[in-house]
Amino acid sequence: MKSTGENRMTTSRDGTTIAFTKRGSGAPLIVVDGAFCYRENGPATELASLLAQHFTVFTYDRRGRGESGDRAPYAVEREIDDFRALAKEAGAAPYALGISSGGALLLQAVASGVDAKKIALFEPPYLADSNAPRSFGDAKDRLQSLVSTGDLAGAVRFFMTDVYGAPRAFVFAMPFLMPNAWKRNKLVVHTTPYDLTILGDRSVLNERRSSISVPALVIGGDKSPKELRDAVPAVANALPNAHSRFLTGQDHNISGSALVPVLLEFFGTG
Repeated sequence: MKSTGENRMTTSRDGTTIAFTKRGSGAPLIVVDGAFCYRENGPATELASLLAQHFTVFTYDRRGRGESGDRAPYAVEREIDDFRALAKEAGAAPYALGISSGGALLLQAVASGVDAKKIALFEPPYLADSNAPRSFGDAKDRLQSLVSTGDLAGAVRFFMTDVYGAPRAFVFAMPFLMPNAWKRNKLVVHTTPYDLTILGDRSVLNERRSSISVPALVIGGDKSPKELRDAVPAVANALPNAHSRFLTGQDHNISGSALVPVLLEFFGTG
């Protein structure tokens, strides 16, 4: 049975309003979205509906997306404060799931002292080029240039092909094959540099990793691109209390029916 939930607002430390939905009952669980995703775009709502049978699930629009506000200049610390505000709404140390770059944000929040009971990360894209950490500086500059000139479609295409690595034929056909998703991506493409800023700080896998002692599960799909698959054990090995697991037949566009049983096994049933 699908749970629609209760739509609410909270206020972050800098005064930004953050929109969220609360579903279900039981121990609190917060879902942190990746690039382009918010409550109306991406996997969080499907996952929340399934997880709400076992947990009180919080999904939210990260700043600059959906019904949430924003404030310049961007700083990772502001997004950490947003997560902290959601954790306060939860009323107790939550379980948390971070999807893609949302997993990197979740690591930043825990390393900064936000309490969590256990964390699960689905394919956090800490990518490497020739075994060296990938730099996102040039990509971030390019995205900001495209957005500032109003070329939102170009920014979406650039992120999806040059940054994410999606097939160019698919991306160029997406406005016709998936017009609603394409429109939603254009609405939030200005926030993709936020994700690259978060991923550009790898301190949570190096000098700050000892701050992340919470039990962690890093999950990947065995059909995902090699660099995403390689990142899964790399992140798990970097954290002091983590292990990794791959899901058969899954890729970066994760199926809720495949992911939820793994989360229930790791978190418990709430």
